[in-house]
Amino acid sequence: MNEDKAHFAPVDPVKAGFSASCPRCGQGRLFEGFSTIKPGCSNCGLDYSFADSGDGPAIFVILLADFLVVGLAVWTELTYQPPVWLHFVLFGPLAIIVSLWLLRTIKALLIALQYRNKASQGTIDRGRG
Repeated sequence: MNEDKAHFAPVDPVKAGFSASCPRCGQGRLFEGFSTIKPGCSNCGLDYSFADSGDGPAIFVILLADFLVVGLAVWTELTYQPPVWLHFVLFGPLAIIVSLWLLRTIKALLIALQYRNKASQGTIDRGRG
């Protein structure tokens, strides 16, 4: 990652993640479309080429969305005992909506944390130098 020479007030990674905004200035948009990262910030010019969230967001989405939706479905079943078709009608779309919202939000959060902590590709120190 290039050294950041611009002076901006620190942006809270959680705020930047929930608003899907630039991790440096907090103003520019992070995504073009639903989850495609822009080449750079239109406000401060930060190059987003460092941003690589990998498979991290998908793992967190699977864990969180399944916990929420399945937990709610089990609670509904034990409390009200609705027919099976109602489970499909209610919790199928809910699982999709929660998963898509979480995917975008967690991807933005991980990119903001990556920027904040100056995370980069790991290298092996061979003891030379």
